[in-house]
Amino acid sequence: MNDIGVAVIGAGMAGRAHAAGYRSATTIAGASRAGAGPRVRLVTIADLNPEFARGTANRFGYARADESWQAVAEADDVHAVSVVVANPLHREIVEALTAAGKHVLCEKPLAPTVADAEAMADAADRAGVLGRTGFTFRRSPAIAAVRELVESGRLGEVLHFSGRYWTDYGCDSDAPISWRYRGGPGSGALADIGSHLSDVAEFLCGPAVSVAGGTLRTWTADRPVPLGAVVGHAKAAVGADREPVGNEDYAAFTAEHASGASSSLAVSRVARGHPNSLRFEVFGTKGAATFDLRRPAEFGLMDSASGEGYRQVLLGPEHPYITGGLPMDFPSVGLGVNDAFVFQARAFLDEIAGVDDGLPACPDFAHGAHNLRVLRAATTSAADGGAAVRID
Repeated sequence: MNDIGVAVIGAGMAGRAHAAGYRSATTIAGASRAGAGPRVRLVTIADLNPEFARGTANRFGYARADESWQAVAEADDVHAVSVVVANPLHREIVEALTAAGKHVLCEKPLAPTVADAEAMADAADRAGVLGRTGFTFRRSPAIAAVRELVESGRLGEVLHFSGRYWTDYGCDSDAPISWRYRGGPGSGALADIGSHLSDVAEFLCGPAVSVAGGTLRTWTADRPVPLGAVVGHAKAAVGADREPVGNEDYAAFTAEHASGASSSLAVSRVARGHPNSLRFEVFGTKGAATFDLRRPAEFGLMDSASGEGYRQVLLGPEHPYITGGLPMDFPSVGLGVNDAFVFQARAFLDEIAGVDDGLPACPDFAHGAHNLRVLRAATTSAADGGAAVRID
């Protein structure tokens, strides 16, 4: 397929990132500098809020806006769809899209339950279409480069990984309730940002086989009900009524990996002063590496050539996420989270078109289901006082 009509369902914060990603996807020359890739038509943005749908469609150059996901499923001019709505809605929408023959890129976490995720994977397989999960931090040049160090053996055998993902969007106890605060244990910070951090840990250390030390904490017991629609983490007018918060503000656990490595992970949505701060260290028998999301195109490296301390490595034109990706493709020009959505969109479109231009494929629905098994094990561990739980 070389003429792909794309749509995005969900015009919120992450939906806009997907919309922008498709718009810029053809500007990437790719690792082989083979050109602009498949032809892409920006067809529609769908959202239950027509104002959000129209605004996002106009902003990013999509031909039209729709008020329902059903319209996208029925559209003959749409071949690829990003699903970027509240997690509990994923399964129904994805199953309808795949049954209609659409290729689907669904935001993480893939579904509210493992059973839902497995059903989505089965639906994509039955329909013979691509079902892919959005884990954008794999597209960070530095994280990808650290993975290459691990795979090359330069760090030696990986011993342990220590990571944390701090955010502060939940600090204001009077900020409005939304779907992010509803649901049971494990559906809060653990699902929202823990899904990303646990994926990074497995990206570097391999599949996790068990978790222990699960901890879930909630400090804000209830939140005010908004008077209108809320986009992302934005503030909004609220009324006097308040609704209970059903999930966690903070989560932590340790994991054992099939490789023999161990990892310790912690996430928070109430880390004041940290709007979006993902950091990690990975330690091997021959070296170590560090990463800070605020500088996504560089990393710290400690190996035999580094002496007693870390040296900072700046990634340049030799890296596939910079070569032909950035208009000014040389070190320290600037690259961030928004750019990761562009590379993700391009990789998804390339796979649909059968093009191999050097970008790794997006993780499939089966991996999205595995990610949920890790989170489920962490939630079970927390409910059982931190007991060790096998990932089944």
